[in-house]
Amino acid sequence: MEAGASWPEEQFRAACAQLDQPAADGAGWQLLGQAGGIAIHRRPHQHLRLFEYKVFGSLTDCPPELCADVYMDLDYRKQWDEYVKELHEKEYDGKKIVYWEVKYPFPISNRDYVYVRERRDLVVNGQKVSVILAKSVSVPQCPEKSGIVRVKGYKQSLAIRGDGKKGCKVYMYYFDNPGGQIPSWLINWAAKNGVPNFLRDLQRACKGYCRKS
Repeated sequence: MEAGASWPEEQFRAACAQLDQPAADGAGWQLLGQAGGIAIHRRPHQHLRLFEYKVFGSLTDCPPELCADVYMDLDYRKQWDEYVKELHEKEYDGKKIVYWEVKYPFPISNRDYVYVRERRDLVVNGQKVSVILAKSVSVPQCPEKSGIVRVKGYKQSLAIRGDGKKGCKVYMYYFDNPGGQIPSWLINWAAKNGVPNFLRDLQRACKGYCRKS
């Protein structure tokens, strides 16, 4: 997909609606695992021999506005996400593009992403919901690097809403095509543990962000 494309309003609203469906809504989704208030579902991708994922969770003591701010803060993420090798946002032709290199265990090659993202804060049924959408793009200023596999087809939706207490409810949709030859054990580990662990790390990072600000 070319850089600069944005999302229609209904895609943000659709992500909001998922917060009221903590069990995946049929259509081939199956529960993969759950622990610590976080449940992950998956289903086969329509066109590729890969899976797409939905995650539902609650993050206690993490206010929704703070959670969204921490998620958007790329410089801070480099401090708390141990898998970040390189992460920055630059402007090309008037559009902000994110470059992200992810560490993989030896001897697997690192992966990198080039993507655009957008955050909108909506009011739904009297409640504020922060929604962040992201998708991979192709820009000539970010060519593929030798020894690093470029991830293509990356899509993510994140919706965050208060839980009525001091925390937040989170919904995340996630898909990417990692390319190359990745062992099945690593794919299974990432599916069952990677995203839930990321959300728990995000929760801890929110507490650190409070002390920082």
